[in-house]
Amino acid sequence: MTKTFLSIGAAAIFALGLTTTTASANERRFTYSYETTGMPKGAWEYEQWFTWKNYDNKNRFDFRHEFEYGISDTLTLDIYIADWRIEDIKGEGSKADYRRSGFALRKQMTDPNKSSLGSALYGEALVGDQIAVLEGKLLLQKNFGPFTAVYNLVIEAEWEGEDLGNLNESVGVWQNTFGLSYQVNPSFFVGMEALHEVEFADWSDAGDHVLYVGPNISFRKGNVFATIAGLFQATDVASEPNTQLRIIVGITF
Repeated sequence: MTKTFLSIGAAAIFALGLTTTTASANERRFTYSYETTGMPKGAWEYEQWFTWKNYDNKNRFDFRHEFEYGISDTLTLDIYIADWRIEDIKGEGSKADYRRSGFALRKQMTDPNKSSLGSALYGEALVGDQIAVLEGKLLLQKNFGPFTAVYNLVIEAEWEGEDLGNLNESVGVWQNTFGLSYQVNPSFFVGMEALHEVEFADWSDAGDHVLYVGPNISFRKGNVFATIAGLFQATDVASEPNTQLRIIVGITF
């Protein structure tokens, strides 16, 4: 557990330290929800994700390396270079595994700064050695004064197996994510996030509903941002993480 908190502390210090850079960063107030706004046309952004999940019998560290590109002012391309993880299982030690790579497209339909409600559609495809994932999202956003509220409806299809030619385990996932953020000043935001999820084995048998709630904070300065959220399980599902902590650091260029 000491190693766990040292790793989390190092990641947090790295994230906060980057916020001393200067120039103009893309909006990213939440870590478990997407906003409906994307990258400006022709702009690039690199995002580094770190997620810690604490289970009864293990700790898991997930990493994502991602580029975003503004194809137009309303269409953003996300390129996931690699998703990988480290699992530290009690009594068994730790192991690292590459998971998957892929891409996503986010199309803004209405702008929350110009309309009463912002909306966007998001589609994602990921492929790894033993996994394939398709995901679709409906993104909604409401801005009112210094507050921003978001909701994401997520449907995901996942196939796993020994290799890509033998993906025999099918799982459907239905998620609802919520976020509320308050702008304290132009560089600092505070808020909360919530995540609800239920899995369907072979798209038929529903598993347990799991709900997470927790606070978040977001910093931005110039072309760099860092957003941190900690979620705590409000249900009692033993097979799911008890707590989650996610940090996303981004730089626009």
